[in-house]
Amino acid sequence: MVNPIRILLADDHPLFREGVAHSLGTEPDFEIVAQAASGEEAVELAHQLHPDIALLDVTMTGMGGIAAAGKIAADTPGVRIMMLTVSENRENLMAALKAGAHGYVLKGVSAGELRAITRRVAGGEAYVTPALAADMLTEFSQPHPIDSFSELTTRETQILQLLSQGLTNREIGERMYLAEKTVKHYMTSILQKLHVRSRTEAALIAMQRNVAGGEQ
Repeated sequence: MVNPIRILLADDHPLFREGVAHSLGTEPDFEIVAQAASGEEAVELAHQLHPDIALLDVTMTGMGGIAAAGKIAADTPGVRIMMLTVSENRENLMAALKAGAHGYVLKGVSAGELRAITRRVAGGEAYVTPALAADMLTEFSQPHPIDSFSELTTRETQILQLLSQGLTNREIGERMYLAEKTVKHYMTSILQKLHVRSRTEAALIAMQRNVAGGEQ
């Protein structure tokens, strides 16, 4: 018999979490090895148990799912990470993918769809809810000035790197020892220099140019 797919499930809504656990756990090829109510707990359990899949909500008390995904990806790289969320926000999607998520699934999916997607991601595939994937591809296809990055200062490039990793202005400020107001000022300058209107567009361009990975 093939070993079951071992799943760590993290969501701070007990009723929803238990429903998902029941839906997946009744399948012979799935095993729910642990449940977590926070990102911190998910990170700790992933480190201890090394599940095949970590199924994380984006918004949880304390450390959110995206930050947890980043830590799990860094500390336990063999774990496949899926986000299960109500958020259709493209910034959250891009931040999750940059953090190391292999799948991004909206909570409106049926139980059968979730089981099928989980199997695909566990098998090595990447998955993004089709409507969000189409939006993401549209964003990538937009032309942007090639030399825009030459206008960025070193500090602005550092902030763009952190933005591409999914950090908020407050988190960027804490990382770089800057006031949140100062980060907002830099962010305005970055958007103007890149000729974009949103943080999402800036993060997408950064991904295209590998700025998030440190290249320029």
